[in-house]
Amino acid sequence: MIPTREEAQKLLFEHVKDEYQRHHALMVGTALGEYGKKFGENADLWFMTGYLHDIDFEEHPTEHPARSLQWFKEWGYPVELIQAVEVHALGYNGFTTEPQSKLDAAIIACDEVCGIFYAYSKVNPCKYGDMKASSILKRIREVNFAPKISRGDIHYGCEKLGVTIDEHVNNLIGFFKESGI
Repeated sequence: MIPTREEAQKLLFEHVKDEYQRHHALMVGTALGEYGKKFGENADLWFMTGYLHDIDFEEHPTEHPARSLQWFKEWGYPVELIQAVEVHALGYNGFTTEPQSKLDAAIIACDEVCGIFYAYSKVNPCKYGDMKASSILKRIREVNFAPKISRGDIHYGCEKLGVTIDEHVNNLIGFFKESGI
């Protein structure tokens, strides 16, 4: 069962109070949903995976995403969503599951790079869809820019997804332009 957007937003807003985290959920959900369309997959499933991937982070940061994985199982969510959310935590809080699907790879590729887009928007206010790929790529290479964002995760996700970092950034700009965020 995939929740409706209204149900998912209610859950997200119940567990996530921080406006940045809510915005991040929308960014990652949008990116994944658009990748789902691009690959001919279930775009709603891909969107929900991205939208809900950090639902427990604010309340349970040292366990993340263990609590959300438990909730998703209890709520009867698809195994693909559960697996991708687990995989996105590879190397954190004891999680070791490697990506096994395009959805798994896409969430790794999209999660951290959305943080770069957001941080860049704070120093150069414009819509994500109006950003220049060269500017985002430059910021990815600048390790002192948004230093807590894992560039290694971005590159690893792109490798597993089968896209270059340049293609990935251009894809996201197009996805964000199309969606209007």
